[in-house]
Amino acid sequence: MNFDQVEKIAAAILYEGYMLYPYRPTAIKNRQRWNFGTLYPRVYAQAQRPEEPFRLVAECLAVADAQATLDVRLRFLQLAVERTSEHADLRLDNLLASPLSLTVAMDEELEFSLHISAQALGDGSCKLRLEVQNTSRLPGGAEAKRDEALPFSLASAHLLLGLKQGGFVSLLDPEEKYCASAKACSNIGVFPVLAGEDRSIMLCSPIILYDYPQIAPESAGDFFDGTEMDEMLNLRVLTLTATEKQEMRNGDPRARRILERTEALTEDEMLKVHGVIRELRALRGTAS
Repeated sequence: MNFDQVEKIAAAILYEGYMLYPYRPTAIKNRQRWNFGTLYPRVYAQAQRPEEPFRLVAECLAVADAQATLDVRLRFLQLAVERTSEHADLRLDNLLASPLSLTVAMDEELEFSLHISAQALGDGSCKLRLEVQNTSRLPGGAEAKRDEALPFSLASAHLLLGLKQGGFVSLLDPEEKYCASAKACSNIGVFPVLAGEDRSIMLCSPIILYDYPQIAPESAGDFFDGTEMDEMLNLRVLTLTATEKQEMRNGDPRARRILERTEALTEDEMLKVHGVIRELRALRGTAS
C-alpha cells in the first residue's frame, strides 16, 4: 500500500507534542519531554500509580473481497529517532482463519508484540483488531525511573492500515447498516479515522481527529506544540528575546528551523495564518 498520500498528516502526528513553546531546552516542559501515545515498557507501566500505558488496541471495520490483503505500518519515536515496522500483504482470509501474533525486536533494547485478528460480522463487514504491546526488557525493572524507561518506550505510536480489494468503514459516520458494529468497536489509546483520498487507508491516531484529516495549506511547517494554532505560535516566536532565540538556535535542530522559518515570513505569508475563507455559501430567506 502506498501511504505517501497520508505521509504529511502521519508525520505531524508523530511529532505532536515533541517540543513545546518557547522551544528552549532549559524550559521545564521541554526537559521533561512528553508525547501523545507513549507506550512504556510493560514492567515499568504497571508499576506506576496510576498505571501508565504499555499497549494500544485498534478496532475498525472493513468491507472487502475474499482475496483482500492488509498492510500495516506501525510508526513511533524512540526518543528523537523515527522508527517504523512494516507488515505487508497480510491475507484477510488467513486472518479470519487464524490470528497473527508477532514479536518484533528493534536493535537489542526495544521489543514489542503485534497481534492482528479478524472477525466476520453478520452485517457483511469484517472487524479488524490490532494490539501493540511494549514488551521491552528494562534493566531497572519495576523500580526504574521515568528517565530510564523513556529510551525503551514507543512515543507517538500510531498505525496506518492499508486495504487492497476492499475499503474501511467510517467509525464516526458509518452507513446505517454498520452503525451497531461501529459502535461496538473498542479502541484503547488510538482513534481510527479514514485518511487519504478514498476508503483504502485507516489512520489509528493517538489524538482525536475527524475522517480525512489534512494539513492546512497555509501552514508553513511544523510547530510540534500540540496547540494547532500557527497564528499564535508565529507571533509568540517573533516576540522572544535575542537570548531566547539564540537558545533556540543552539538547541534541537527542529527548533532552529522553526525560528528561521518564522523570521523569514513575508507580510503576505503572515496574513495567511490569521485566517482564510474556505467556502462561501448563499444564505436562503430574508433576515428579520
